[in-house]
Amino acid sequence: MGKIKVTQDCNGIRGLKIIEPEIFFDERGYFMETYQAEEFKKVGISDTFVQDNQSASKRGVLRGLHFQIRYPQDKLVRVIRGEVLDVAVDLREDSETFGSWFGVVLSEENRKQFFIPKGFAHGFLVLSEQAEFCYKVTDFYHPNDEGGILWNDRELGIDWFGTKKISEKDIILSEKDKRWESFQLYKEQRKRS
Repeated sequence: MGKIKVTQDCNGIRGLKIIEPEIFFDERGYFMETYQAEEFKKVGISDTFVQDNQSASKRGVLRGLHFQIRYPQDKLVRVIRGEVLDVAVDLREDSETFGSWFGVVLSEENRKQFFIPKGFAHGFLVLSEQAEFCYKVTDFYHPNDEGGILWNDRELGIDWFGTKKISEKDIILSEKDKRWESFQLYKEQRKRS
């Protein structure tokens, strides 16, 4: 039996995976492997991760929806403190689920991880008072290679508030995230390129 449990049916969006590591508890606390190359390869994740990132955010912070243009990244994300709603949007034009989104709650309690392959926009909303978010990526950060789609785009229809833990008035965005384009404009620009 493997050391991880993987859910691959994320609303039928091919490539997304929720990973639940096996956790060993005893009187001292717990132990788990958050990444083990052989176990991940068994479930179809054989990517080479080259950089680990970590961010801290307060309640209501929404980061996203981000993607890389010329240097796309696979991401393996998790929360080590607090709770977030993590969302991926399928931007693969050849995909039958192009424009579809999937969200999962990641928390220090559930210890779930979310694998997001290349070709997706990604964002998360902090539901707890504070959250620390960790992610492994398969390419280095290129500061002039970032794209984005507006977090509340009507066509995408992402249900950021389905958990009922936060409302739209609580949202905190960076100036950059306030200015991303609509999904419609993104599609029009892709057709021209």
